[in-house]
Amino acid sequence: MTTARRTGLRGAGRRGRAPGLIWYAAYGSNTHLTRLTHYLSGGVPPGGGREYPGCRDARRPLRSVPLLLPGRMYFATRSPVWSGGRAFYDGGAPGGGVRARAHLLTAGQFSDLVAQEMYRAPGADLDLGEVLRHGRHRLGDGRYETLLYPGDMDGHPVVTFTAPWACGGIGHVVPSGSYLRHIAEGLAETGAWDLPGIAAYLAECADGAWSPREITALLGR
Repeated sequence: MTTARRTGLRGAGRRGRAPGLIWYAAYGSNTHLTRLTHYLSGGVPPGGGREYPGCRDARRPLRSVPLLLPGRMYFATRSPVWSGGRAFYDGGAPGGGVRARAHLLTAGQFSDLVAQEMYRAPGADLDLGEVLRHGRHRLGDGRYETLLYPGDMDGHPVVTFTAPWACGGIGHVVPSGSYLRHIAEGLAETGAWDLPGIAAYLAECADGAWSPREITALLGR
């Protein structure tokens, strides 16, 4: 079984120049590599009701590896694509860690990915200097407009995005079965966690609204 990596945490001011490559830490449906490729190359992913324009650079990630982040994943707001709660990340919340999948992308690909998550047209590079200096940068009030930099891995920064609020600052919303299935399949693809462990983890993230047995059944197991 593949071992999940942990980021090497660094202090503020660790990076003074823009990186060429970034580890995008996906903890929601983009753990699923097939779904992520539609953000990169464009189109409508399986099970999705939205067409993505794609990135300026449509190449697949250079690498994809399992990653364990500090904090907690939870579900809130309501997605028009998934008809249920969206996944968000709170790096300061207590918990057993967040199971993620890090995709090695160019800085431009990451910028275009963030734009599409916010229903905006890709094409402009993000200024990552602030998040790489301070570990957190709020681009706006949107649900995925807060960038987080939990550390480095193999010489490249690990960056993800989430909401500006904390886990306890908003009402939680039950995720749909199709959404949980995509996340579970993506985590299983990494080879770092077995299905019973993934099902138990997602049930905890969903505040027990889904049982591990029900989540396992979503995968036809």
